[in-house]
Amino acid sequence: MRKVLAREFFNRNTKLVAQELLGKFLVRKLNDKNIALMITETEAYDGFKDKASHSSIGKTKRNEVMFEDPGTIYVYFTYGMHFMLNVVTREKNYPAAVLIRGVILQDHKIFLNGPAKLTKFLKIDKKLNNKILSKNSGLWIEDRGVEIKEKLIKKTPRIGVSYAGLLWANKKLRFVIDTKNI
Repeated sequence: MRKVLAREFFNRNTKLVAQELLGKFLVRKLNDKNIALMITETEAYDGFKDKASHSSIGKTKRNEVMFEDPGTIYVYFTYGMHFMLNVVTREKNYPAAVLIRGVILQDHKIFLNGPAKLTKFLKIDKKLNNKILSKNSGLWIEDRGVEIKEKLIKKTPRIGVSYAGLLWANKKLRFVIDTKNI
């Protein structure tokens, strides 16, 4: 079973979407070939109050995509060298997104455990920013019937957000599959 996730999947609570993306497949069309990678790690960023979120400072040129419709691709450049892939969640004008941090190519057992590794591997850059996840954009997410049991999901603080202060840096909004048991 392969079902492309519709916009409704993303028009929900950001933390829930981040957890439920685990086990789904990020699919990228490159050179007339589809590359499918199972999502193994995500982080939730939710609204103006979330001090680790780009939206905590209000709407800017960089983060304006976070205010778009759910299922919109948000790609930003960081550290002067890496692109990061996010998917907008919740309703339009509420700035929230899920960062895709890790994936696995099951056939080859290739782990891409880092958001920059996966964007490089899939050739994701700013050209995809503000496009809708779909076959038309060349990037989409599919449900292939993989169920991840709750006991296999590790919840931890997000990575690299110490600037947000202890309260926000320590929130357990990073979700990781224990891939040894799948």
